[in-house]
Amino acid sequence: MTGLRTLIAYALPAIPLAALTLPLYVLVPTYYTEALGLPLAGVGLALLAVRIFDAVTDPVVGWLGDRVTTPFGRRRTLFGLAVPLLALSAFMLFAPPVSAGLGWLTGWGLALSLGYTMMLVPYSAWGAELAGDYHGRSRIAGWREGFTLVGTLGAIALPYAIGFEDPAIWNGLALLGAAIALLLPVLAAIAVWRVPEPKDFTRRRLKLREGFSAIARNRPFLRLLAAFFLNGLANGIPATLFLYFVSERLAMPEARGFFLFVYFLCGIGGTALALLAAKRTSKHRAWSVAMIAACLAFAPAPLLPEGAWYGFLAICMATGLLLGFDLALPPAIQADVIDVDTAESGEQRSGIYFALWSLTTKLALALAVGLAFPLLALAGFDPQDGTAHEGLLALAIAYGWLPILAKLAAIGLMWNFPLDETLQKSLRERITSA
Repeated sequence: MTGLRTLIAYALPAIPLAALTLPLYVLVPTYYTEALGLPLAGVGLALLAVRIFDAVTDPVVGWLGDRVTTPFGRRRTLFGLAVPLLALSAFMLFAPPVSAGLGWLTGWGLALSLGYTMMLVPYSAWGAELAGDYHGRSRIAGWREGFTLVGTLGAIALPYAIGFEDPAIWNGLALLGAAIALLLPVLAAIAVWRVPEPKDFTRRRLKLREGFSAIARNRPFLRLLAAFFLNGLANGIPATLFLYFVSERLAMPEARGFFLFVYFLCGIGGTALALLAAKRTSKHRAWSVAMIAACLAFAPAPLLPEGAWYGFLAICMATGLLLGFDLALPPAIQADVIDVDTAESGEQRSGIYFALWSLTTKLALALAVGLAFPLLALAGFDPQDGTAHEGLLALAIAYGWLPILAKLAAIGLMWNFPLDETLQKSLRERITSA
């Protein structure tokens, strides 16, 4: 079993990585449209272009991570190389000049995306390979995602405590970019120093076409990936529209930071609850029940009137608690489905699997932005209009009810998921005895 010190050292880089993720999908679109005055549809398409770029970089990085072995370590090499690129691009994207346009957003967004992929894919594969047992993987994922939520809280607190409306000064978003640029190298160095390289159980190397054919035959992985995409889309739509929903539909712009902070604070408790629930049932069943509960919690959101402070606070607390399940359990299940491939193909390819996982995450979030913003623009919603907005009904439905449809489809895929603790244990016996 992985020791506590190793778990903490491994989880530490999740703090600055998470501080990147929330602003990129929630704060950056709002900042570039409201503070810099860029067109809503243009920002949505720019961020969609960045995610399409990941369709190339994610698989390439995953393949390299599995194949390139140096004295520094199979997982730690790309992880370390990504640090300077990611630190610089985060600062440039979060602290743009007043004259920054769609070109600045797209260019530095592409650089940040590449650095993020180079760091996240080997980081995720590293964690998946640190433990081979069913619940041990949940523990690693739970610690990492708990630290992810700590970073997310910091990413909320700093911009909202200082403000990020004025691009002409050192606002909260710019300071967050500077903090990430300083913190990322330090915490990454601690992980590299304290966390060992996991054992590689590869028995033979597959050719490229043979490798992708093996992935295509991994039915538990494909089923999990489809469910994760649908749930990611369901989470990405309200994440993208959160600030607009609170400001325009609920008419409480001053409470945006508070609601976000409460949501992610509750998520920390949710990760611990998810680990307990998975032990009592299974990882896939615990996740499915949590998604059902999230649908019930989200259903009243479009019906809330203006100023419904307590009602929306209750929704944020409930859905935040359930967020912990979304963060902790799917990556732990992902580590299990990789065992199916390793046992059958003879090559341990966690990198390419987590690259496809990362790509799916980004595409789901990008689709949420790329669809929601243009559709709301067509419905007449304009966040730069200081008067009563058209399209508020469309905003409310897109925020609260559209995600439920995607979650219900994900539940249908995961409720009777075939890979449980017993089967995973037999797969590990095959892998370790080969």
